[in-house]
Amino acid sequence: MAQSNVDPSAHFNDPLAVSAYADKTRRLVPGWSDLQTMTALLVAERAPEYANVLVIGAGGGVELKALAQAYPQWRFVGVDPSKPMLALAEAALGPLADRVQLHHGYVETAAAGPFDAATCLLTMHFVSIEERSRTLKEIRRRLKPGAPFVLAHMSFPQAPGERDLWLSRYAAFAIASGVDPEDARNAASAIGSRLPLLGPDEEERMLREAGFTGTQLFYAGLAFRGWVAYA
Repeated sequence: MAQSNVDPSAHFNDPLAVSAYADKTRRLVPGWSDLQTMTALLVAERAPEYANVLVIGAGGGVELKALAQAYPQWRFVGVDPSKPMLALAEAALGPLADRVQLHHGYVETAAAGPFDAATCLLTMHFVSIEERSRTLKEIRRRLKPGAPFVLAHMSFPQAPGERDLWLSRYAAFAIASGVDPEDARNAASAIGSRLPLLGPDEEERMLREAGFTGTQLFYAGLAFRGWVAYA
């Protein structure tokens, strides 16, 4: 399906969309809270006690807050291109914010590191394929050898028949979670036309090409997938 030239992440500068982000995400992403827990555990497998963690797409603060609460010794650098989402993150973090540096921008905005780990949740499916390749390489360049990288976002088979089936499953889950049926179907249609989606095999190939090794699938929530890989 042809993709629109509209920036799929533009709504993150819409105050109404930003204010509804956390509640909406819980309705749309299967096991969203458990995904935060799994991410923390996978990072902790290899990260040192006083880890310095890079968080890409840190706006909203849900991921940062979960990691900071689970591991009080860790410190974080978070980057996001949306100023409203960063403001939401700062508010969500509250007193935890003294362990977090937030930066407006993209991965190159972050220091060179090296970091003990990196995470990127529900972000890469907004990034163009060409930019995604560059972003993955920039993340890899900022990690210590063997450091874990945990990422999760929308990814499902892209063959024509399968693509439509998975989009319908996305809508069905949203409806079952209380989203208005028409809104859910419109969202699925917009996703199919605007997001630069890849199948799981392509995602793993891009990780390999960026220099990551040992890629493992740890999460499959209907239309979403999550991996851990190592620098």
